[in-house]
Amino acid sequence: QVQFVESGGGLVQPGGSLRLSCAASRSIFSLYTMGWYRQAPGKQRELVARIFSDGSTNYVSSVKGRFTIHRDNAKNTVSLQMNSLKPEDTAVYYCNADTGNRGVVATPFGSWGQGTQVTVSS
Repeated sequence: QVQFVESGGGLVQPGGSLRLSCAASRSIFSLYTMGWYRQAPGKQRELVARIFSDGSTNYVSSVKGRFTIHRDNAKNTVSLQMNSLKPEDTAVYYCNADTGNRGVVATPFGSWGQGTQVTVSS
């Protein structure tokens, strides 16, 4: 099983910033696409951002210009820098891996971790 540990969440005011980090149980970041997902209360889990093996990225439209995904293959980590946070960003955030390329639907194959809670509120 490929497992992930997410960290960096917390409580932040609207307009604030957080940086999330993810570490994998195996060294896979150089081979696979990595993604950040989130799940808000009462809603389905959604894909937020992806970074491919060549370092290129894509984002869901609601976070474009505010979130940045980054990978460090040497450290076996992937991060999500979140700026200009909004209350609607409140969710549990997860990371996972998939074999897809740009334009191919993400099909994560790793085990889901516990995630990290992000709460944006005044």
